[in-house]
Amino acid sequence: MARSIDITKDRQEAIKAGCAVLGEGFPIAIPTETVYGLAADATNPVAIAHIYETKGRPRFNPLICHMADLAMAEKHAEFDPVSRALAEAFWPGPLTLVLPLKPQSAIHSLATAGLDTVGIRVPKGFAGELIRAFGRPLAAPSANTSGKISATSADHVDADLGERIRLILDAGASTVGVESTIVKVEDGKVRLLRPGGLPASEIERVAGQKLLRSRKASAAIEAPGMLASHYAPGATVRLDATHVDAGEALIAFGKTAVAGADDARIVLNLSHDGDLAEAAANLFDYMKRADASGAVTIAFSAIPDEGLGEAINDRLRRAAAPRE
Repeated sequence: MARSIDITKDRQEAIKAGCAVLGEGFPIAIPTETVYGLAADATNPVAIAHIYETKGRPRFNPLICHMADLAMAEKHAEFDPVSRALAEAFWPGPLTLVLPLKPQSAIHSLATAGLDTVGIRVPKGFAGELIRAFGRPLAAPSANTSGKISATSADHVDADLGERIRLILDAGASTVGVESTIVKVEDGKVRLLRPGGLPASEIERVAGQKLLRSRKASAAIEAPGMLASHYAPGATVRLDATHVDAGEALIAFGKTAVAGADDARIVLNLSHDGDLAEAAANLFDYMKRADASGAVTIAFSAIPDEGLGEAINDRLRRAAAPRE
C-alpha cells in the first residue's frame, strides 16, 4: 500500500519524500488545484513507462508536462507571442499550452507520445514547489486508472491506485475539480483542444479572439483528454435527464425538479444554487459516490454549456460515450 503524507502537517517532509521517490524513477500521486496527478520525472523514460503501466494508459496518448514556472517551461518549448501572453496571464493555473518542443529539451519522447509538441502547465501551490525542489519537469496525468473517473482527493487515489504506487501526497480536496483547459496556437489562432478549469471566455479575453472549436472526433491525439470515451464510471451514464427510473442514481444541478427522484438509488446535487464552479469541484467525487451506490445507470440533469459548464459537459459526454 502507498504511504500517505499530509502536506498540511509537514510540507517539507512531503517535498523531501516526494523528491526521493521521483529520483528513484517511480511515480507518486500529487495534489494540484485541478485534480490529483500521477507524477514522474518527464526526462526519465523508465519513470514515464511506470506511469503508463500504473494507469493502463495507451502510449499514444501524450502526457502533460508540469513546470515550476515560465522560466523552466522556456527551456523546453518555443513560445509564440499569443502563447506567451496566455502563460503570463494564467500561470500558475489550470491552463495547458501545447507548444513546439525545443530540440535540446530533455523531455523524453515517451512523454510526448513521439509528437514534436508538448503540453505544458504550471500548477498552483504545492505541486509547483515540489517541481522546483526536484529540478526537472514532471509528467503528470490524472492519478486514476486510464479512462476512469479522475481523482480529486487522496482517498480517491488510494482506493484506485494505492496498491500500485509508493507515495500519495495529501492536500485535501482539489479546489477546481476538473482538469486543465488545453489550447494550441496555430498561425496566431487559438484552438481549444479540451475544455477545463479555465473558462474559454477568460482565454478569449486575453487572446483578443474567439477560440476555434471542433466537436468532431479527430484521428490525431494532440493532447490528453481527447479520447472519445474517458472519465467513465462503471455505471452507464445518461445525460440531460428529466426523469429518473427506479434504482438509477441521479446527479442533479440547481433547483429544477427531476421526476422520479424519490425512487432513485442515490440523489446528489452538484450545486443547489446553480454555481458552475461548485459543480466542477464536486463532479468527479459525486460520480464516484453514485457509482459506488450500485446503480447500473447514473442520470445527470442538464448543465448549462457556458463557462465551466463547457468543461463539465465535455467530461460527461466522454463518460457517456460507447466504451471499447
